[in-house]
Amino acid sequence: MKIFRRYGLSIGLVLLLLIVWEIGARLYGKPFILPSPINILARLWELRSVLFINHLPATLAVILIGLLMSLVLGIGLSIWMHESAIVRKAFFPLLIASQTIPVIALAPIFVLWFGYSIWSKVVVTVLITFFPITVNTFDGLRAADPHLKEVLQTMGATKRQIFLKVELPSALPHFYSGLKVAVTLSVIGAAIGEWLGADSGLGYFSRRMMTQFDGAGVFAPIVLLSLLGIALFLLVGLLERITMKWRNEN
Repeated sequence: MKIFRRYGLSIGLVLLLLIVWEIGARLYGKPFILPSPINILARLWELRSVLFINHLPATLAVILIGLLMSLVLGIGLSIWMHESAIVRKAFFPLLIASQTIPVIALAPIFVLWFGYSIWSKVVVTVLITFFPITVNTFDGLRAADPHLKEVLQTMGATKRQIFLKVELPSALPHFYSGLKVAVTLSVIGAAIGEWLGADSGLGYFSRRMMTQFDGAGVFAPIVLLSLLGIALFLLVGLLERITMKWRNEN
């Protein structure tokens, strides 16, 4: 009941859209172009073995490896830019410029470089997820209370102590905001990489079904991708609540 009270309007809107979609698809009468939600769920059940055993693990591996690399690189670069003005002036414009290039245009190049291996998809995922993690963490570090830092400095605190006691807690909310964006984008990045060049994965399977004019088969892995993105977002939210209990107590 608590969940329904909190998300009742959203659930109602989704159900309304699904009903409209179902009616519209039946009236249109061309399931290979516009399958109904019921047809998609039925096809998802038919393909459950091949999707869950063969393709979902491949996509999940791309997402997790890409996110891990983005976390290491993004957090490291954000701290480095925060500590060094020279590094900030050198890398921040490049960081912005990296997001102006359409990833879908670069994906074939990564396939050319890395082949159909997992790394071509990982690079696409990193390129998409690296930016929100880096920028949000960097903004969080810069948002630390300067007066509190000055108080700690007058009390003889070291630079490391100021970072752990002031700057890191200040950066955590921003970091989690960036991570929530990154986990949803990681699903998109993995799907794009698999769509353009792969021999396994949910994106690859969706493209394969498209060549067979199987509309429901195209949508079935997309449903799994959406559910995967939602699950990752909720997982980050849970991790945020666990690691930031101090903020909820205030």
